[in-house]
Amino acid sequence: MSEKSVGRGVALYLLASVIVVGLAGAVFAAIYSAPAERRTIAVSALVALVVQLVAFAFARLLADKGNAIAGWVLGAVVCFAALIVYGFVCRSLGLPPNAALLSLATFFFLTELIEPPFLTI
Repeated sequence: MSEKSVGRGVALYLLASVIVVGLAGAVFAAIYSAPAERRTIAVSALVALVVQLVAFAFARLLADKGNAIAGWVLGAVVCFAALIVYGFVCRSLGLPPNAALLSLATFFFLTELIEPPFLTI
């Protein structure tokens, strides 16, 4: 695969992820009304996008070598590890844990669901 198509796939995945996370974040913001919870949801969205972009890059590298499933599993493991670490970080920073962990887990889940088609673009 050419570098141009890899860059296009990553850019399209990032755009789709931003849209999905933005929509889900709006739903969470409607549910959690406290300012601290809304800030926490925004932090979770940023963390999810960064972690997912890194995980997608690794998945894309493995997919280009014919191991798309291995790349997808690696991405899921990275997200799961990030969720665990985020739980400890949120607690130490005093962020509302319900809003933080539920939103991050949802963002990861949704972005994982949309990932497979972008591995082959």
